[in-house]
Amino acid sequence: MSRKQEKTRTDIYAQITDRIIADLEKGVKPWMQPWSAANASGRITRPLRHNGEPYSGMNVLLLWSEAVARGFASPTWMTFKQATELGAHVRKGESGSTVVFASRFTKTEGDGAGGEVERDIPFVRAYTVFNVDQIDGLPECYHAPTLPVPDPVARIAESDRFFANTGAVIRHGGTKAFYAPASDHIQMPPFEAFRDAASHVAVLGHEATHWTAPSHRVGRDLSRYHKDRSDRAREELVAELGSCFLCADLGIVPELEPREDHASYLNAWLKVLSGDRRAIFAAAAHAQRAVAFLHSLQPAAVEKREAA
Repeated sequence: MSRKQEKTRTDIYAQITDRIIADLEKGVKPWMQPWSAANASGRITRPLRHNGEPYSGMNVLLLWSEAVARGFASPTWMTFKQATELGAHVRKGESGSTVVFASRFTKTEGDGAGGEVERDIPFVRAYTVFNVDQIDGLPECYHAPTLPVPDPVARIAESDRFFANTGAVIRHGGTKAFYAPASDHIQMPPFEAFRDAASHVAVLGHEATHWTAPSHRVGRDLSRYHKDRSDRAREELVAELGSCFLCADLGIVPELEPREDHASYLNAWLKVLSGDRRAIFAAAAHAQRAVAFLHSLQPAAVEKREAA
């Protein structure tokens, strides 16, 4: 990799992290913005590609933030080329939004003893997309009214089934919500302790993300969670993002009222992100893997694997 390529890659990490830090310094969690934005007061969804496939990981945060900042109502995004291939065109003067493609490549190096070793090197590449609201001439399906938002009671029932299907042991009682690794169970306060059913789902999504950590699930090391503030902040950031991704997938508005630990976690996240420009990328990737694992435990996913 050339020095110019390395600098570009570093600039991507820094540019995106600086945007998130700026929001956190204002006391705003950018991954919560879509739910409080007037233009997104209807259906909550992940950002979608031109083919309807949801974005994942870091790109969810990037495009949620862009949609809120620029007032876009459509969840769908595409590249200039994709718009052209659909017979449409990006309006003159419109500026695009940055998304990233993350992958890895293998590099062979000498091991200092006459042999060779292979190194697995992660990289990110930035590219530009435009919101449907910035594009003229798209097929009518891109402007079709969204389906009616499911009844709140039905959405809560679906969420209850989702968490039951994971097989996680969920106990209710006490005043704290937490995941206990030693006994491998999720502890939740009584349902009546929450402001509403959606808040219960959001907190359960947070703890369910923690629940995915053991090695027989997705494998995140929690051994230093109670010993190291930095490790704790990183894991809590993963759980925060995991809960938001799950809420979007389940059509649930997460809790918007700050928790008691809101201020302390904001400070901890600021410290972590300021010292590690790749931390938010790692957290989003871990959250995406956790949520994908929870989805893989649903009956439809299990049936699909068994039929393959």
